Amino acid sequence: MAREQLEVLNALDVAKTQLYHFTAIIIAGMGFFTDAYDLFSISLVAKLLGRIYYTKPGAPKPGTLPPSVSSSVTGVALVGTLAGQLFFGWLGDKMGRKKVYGITLILMIVCSLASGLSFGSSPKGVLATLCFFRFWLGFGIGGDYPLSATIMSEYANKKTRGAFIAAVFAMQGFGILFSGIISLAVSAGFDHRYKAPAYEDNPAASTVPQADYVWRIILMFGALPAALTFYWRMKMPETARYTALVAKNAKQAAQDMAKVLNMDLQAEEEKLERLARRKSNSFGLFSREFVRRHGLHLFGTTSTWFLLDIAFYSQNLFQKDVFIAIGWIPPPKTMNAIHEVYRIAKAQTLIALCSTVPGYWFTVAFIDLMGRSAIQLMGFFFMTVFMFAVAIPYHHWTQRENRIGFVVMYALTFFFANFGPNATTFVVPAEIFPARLRSTCHGISAAAGKAGAIVGAYGFLYAAQSTDKAKTDAGYPPGIGVKNSLIVLGCVNALGILCTFAVPEAKGKSLEEASQETLDEKDDTEEV
Repeated sequence: MAREQLEVLNALDVAKTQLYHFTAIIIAGMGFFTDAYDLFSISLVAKLLGRIYYTKPGAPKPGTLPPSVSSSVTGVALVGTLAGQLFFGWLGDKMGRKKVYGITLILMIVCSLASGLSFGSSPKGVLATLCFFRFWLGFGIGGDYPLSATIMSEYANKKTRGAFIAAVFAMQGFGILFSGIISLAVSAGFDHRYKAPAYEDNPAASTVPQADYVWRIILMFGALPAALTFYWRMKMPETARYTALVAKNAKQAAQDMAKVLNMDLQAEEEKLERLARRKSNSFGLFSREFVRRHGLHLFGTTSTWFLLDIAFYSQNLFQKDVFIAIGWIPPPKTMNAIHEVYRIAKAQTLIALCSTVPGYWFTVAFIDLMGRSAIQLMGFFFMTVFMFAVAIPYHHWTQRENRIGFVVMYALTFFFANFGPNATTFVVPAEIFPARLRSTCHGISAAAGKAGAIVGAYGFLYAAQSTDKAKTDAGYPPGIGVKNSLIVLGCVNALGILCTFAVPEAKGKSLEEASQETLDEKDDTEEV
């Protein structure tokens, strides 16, 4: 009997697109909305933190966080995210997707609020507290990656599964956009009410005491979307694939999905027992059989996500520095502290609106037509092209008359990151690994991505430092400059093209076919 399948799983695979699909996208997607808001909002207020806590009159960059402090503030959440992806990914396969899902959401809500309430008797104390809470915020965010992807993949039908998983991830674009909008609204309100002079006119008065409220309010807003979806997350039933294939409870799986699909389903306990005896349903993560079947696949998903996030997070977290370097954002000394937040948020919002968000939804529209591999190869290719086009003639783009061209080219790298590997690296690990290891392997792949993000966040910060001797003499660390840093990122994108060939295509296949859980019975039954 070839490719034997449980009725409940087959019903999910062939189900027409229904309301519960969209409900699952919104519930899971709001987690990613929150993730993106929390991770990227810190880059909008980092300059403000420097103005409030590290104002040094006469320095080349007035009121700027020291590189070591800046890298900690922007990068500590990424470290927590990496740890959370590994831990909650593993826990999702042990305890079930639904149980762990609620834990991660509570952690995100509490730590978002706590980040805005960071306290201390000195600047170092406040920022140390902020880093502590952002680490645990990242820990909760990390759990959302494997759990959201796995839940959506196990709920979806095979015809449009890629689009549904990509739609969950596309909410990240709205989260980035929302962080910019909230920052614009908060900073505009405070700047209008508490008008302060530019730094160059009056350094001491350029940062009003009320500026301390701005960054706190912006960070605390991250708790709102997570809190709004908590009830609905807890109402979702456990996925049938976990209940049947991992927990071995065919009856409960049939009952849960009968309510979701509004149809009668048979428990098929004898068939489940027969399937459970197969070799493809028994090997572990650290076994030779896993290496033989999925070793190359895991290398492909981890390496491509690692390389993608080096470039993607470098671009996102430090785009404000690039915009300042080309003059799209005025020099800090010409603005007061709150107005600087407004200008940085305005630039990020425009990039998100014009390139980041559209890129995600192009993936949603085309992933089940073009396939995962084609989109990923295309994305890495154009990211490489546009990054080199920006980097090699970098000094040409810094001229005032060429700045619009630079912004367009820079925005296109974001567009093809999202209509490309930033979406597909999230989708594929949720499809190609067995149900009992799916969340774990997605967590490992995502953690590799966050390792790349940490390299980007910490490495690019130092690499992009100016080579200007006057600045290095003033205490700023030497670097290779923005131009050479962008060239390095272009090379990283090119390497991602090669690693993509290790990733299998899952388009049009059921999860059991894509993960090799439905091989011919005569070749795959253990001796009993």
